[in-house]
Amino acid sequence: MELNLSPKFAQKIFEGEGGTYYSWSSSEYELLKEAKVGGGRLVLQPRGFAFPHYADSNKIAYVLQGSGGVVGMVYPKESQEMVLKIKAGDIIPVPTRAISWWYNDGDSELVVVFLGETSKAYVPGEFTYFLLAGTLGILGGFSTEFNSRAYNLNNEEAEKLAKSQAGVLLIKLGEDQKMPQPCKNSTDKMVYDIGAASPDFHVQNAGLLTVLTEKKFPCIGEVGLSAILVKLEGNAMSSPIYAADSSVGVIYVAKGSGRIQVVGINGASVLDTELKAGHLCVVPRFFVASTIADGEGMEYLSMLTTTQPLFGEFIGETSVWGALSPEVIQASLNLTPEFEQVFRARIKKSTILVPPHD
Repeated sequence: MELNLSPKFAQKIFEGEGGTYYSWSSSEYELLKEAKVGGGRLVLQPRGFAFPHYADSNKIAYVLQGSGGVVGMVYPKESQEMVLKIKAGDIIPVPTRAISWWYNDGDSELVVVFLGETSKAYVPGEFTYFLLAGTLGILGGFSTEFNSRAYNLNNEEAEKLAKSQAGVLLIKLGEDQKMPQPCKNSTDKMVYDIGAASPDFHVQNAGLLTVLTEKKFPCIGEVGLSAILVKLEGNAMSSPIYAADSSVGVIYVAKGSGRIQVVGINGASVLDTELKAGHLCVVPRFFVASTIADGEGMEYLSMLTTTQPLFGEFIGETSVWGALSPEVIQASLNLTPEFEQVFRARIKKSTILVPPHD
């Protein structure tokens, strides 16, 4: 099986005064199509506004930068929208059934990356959006007759409703344009600050690892996904692991740089390359991956296509090597009993995050 796992940067899809939207193309990165996952990145300038829309894929949004973000969400059969406040470090689940809009009420850029699964997408490996407003909006696709009858308007009013907005995907609002204020109760329910959460693993001189599942954050269960935030200190390592539950991993590098190695079928090295901020990298089912940060450190978010991830680990207290009997390890690796004991002792002392060598 020939797979190109090389990480890719997103391509610019739209740019305007209000901001820019980027996407990873499944034609350029075919593994997205094979793995049925996708990604996009939204950059909103101050007062930038992304029109209300829904999509064909479940996603999580991870806020990379900004402190004045506002998100509105409307679910089918609900009579009122939920307005959320978002900032850097937040994760927001965005299910297919939700209509959402995004607004930057701050004085610096708001940057959000979207990672999701595309098993039901029109284009496998990509998100397709359905806009309610603008020149690509649903209203403009219906005739004046249909709009006038549906919304109980005369023809002139129906024409005004459908054609007044000349923007495409996102725009910059005027200073006098008011927007809804976030609701704290809704924000507390729908937004999870993974950046400030207590980590599941904290290893001195190595870094932090925080796992987000529906057990911690029930709303993420609505999109059938989970997330892992890894913050590696300079030259630290995230040891080799694989998803034992057959989920696919999608890594987005938020800060810093480093290296990644991935081993696949028949023990083949399928990836050994540099990771940079802005890279997206897919780890296929059951493949084993490990990363090492450069001197400045590296931070990345990994999305998994399951609500309850289960990992196979090769070092630490729950290592698969440590669980195997000494005789099996000696026979499998052709080791002497003495070296097997050394190997087992070193495994037990190690952790999932490994500090740099002295």
